[in-house]
Amino acid sequence: MTLMVSEEVRAAIDARHPVVALESTIIAHGLPRPRNLLVARELEETVRQEGAIPATVAVLDGHPHVGLDKEQLERVANGDGIRKLGHRDLPLAVAAGASGATTVSATALLAALAGVRVFATGGLGGVHREWTVTQDESADLALLARTRITVVCAGVKSILDVPATLQRLETLGVAVAGYGTDRFPGFYLSDSGHPVDWTLDTPEQVAAVMRAQDTLDGPRSALVVANPVPEEEQLDPALHGRVLADALHACEEERVTGQAVTPFLLDYLVRHTDGASLSANLAAVRGNVRLAARVAAAWTGV
Repeated sequence: MTLMVSEEVRAAIDARHPVVALESTIIAHGLPRPRNLLVARELEETVRQEGAIPATVAVLDGHPHVGLDKEQLERVANGDGIRKLGHRDLPLAVAAGASGATTVSATALLAALAGVRVFATGGLGGVHREWTVTQDESADLALLARTRITVVCAGVKSILDVPATLQRLETLGVAVAGYGTDRFPGFYLSDSGHPVDWTLDTPEQVAAVMRAQDTLDGPRSALVVANPVPEEEQLDPALHGRVLADALHACEEERVTGQAVTPFLLDYLVRHTDGASLSANLAAVRGNVRLAARVAAAWTGV
């Protein structure tokens, strides 16, 4: 496999200039056209405004890319047949010459292979509700347990079993810290209702933890920086609770299982909150991208 790192991203890495990896699933599968391309461009521009270089990750014609040019970004946003790729799918996509957008796990892996240390996303995957019955757990968690990357996110998606996910991250040895909070955020919500043991208040503090990871030279696990969506931009908690309960009931009634559960629930939330959940999602992503760029700058000493 040849990892295609854009000239701009490679030059930035070599010069120890701040770089932020961005996933492409939100572009290809998370937003409707043409808004998806507008958001993709906005997120890259946000990284640049903070003095860092964006490295959007995707697989095109069997070639993993870290850093996309204008035409490649448009292809991910508008192309038909763009698959959704987790890290387990990468060798299959490469061998088949397929094109796909990368999830958290695939983005984290490819970014780390390219030498990018900071990654911004919306919310992590995690342990699904009714895990004892379905054994359904996102591949994100195990991948982060063995990948040295810092992920700035708004916690895990609130459709998941949040306390079970936090317990699983602890078991796997993945460090988790709240950014400016001692509460674990809930993606659409500023507070999932669960605490975190550690709080970091500045990008410099995050960078200090990253350096400590390297100094200790322990297991090559990730650092999760849980950055809450601002309270004024979160989804109304009462609306969230009511619609999520309805969504889970609908999911059970329609016998939706496996990989189809998450997109079903997220789509239900968008439709039944009149788009308010999508607005909260985008607010969280924007904040995470800004923070990730500042963390990358602190990490590289810019």
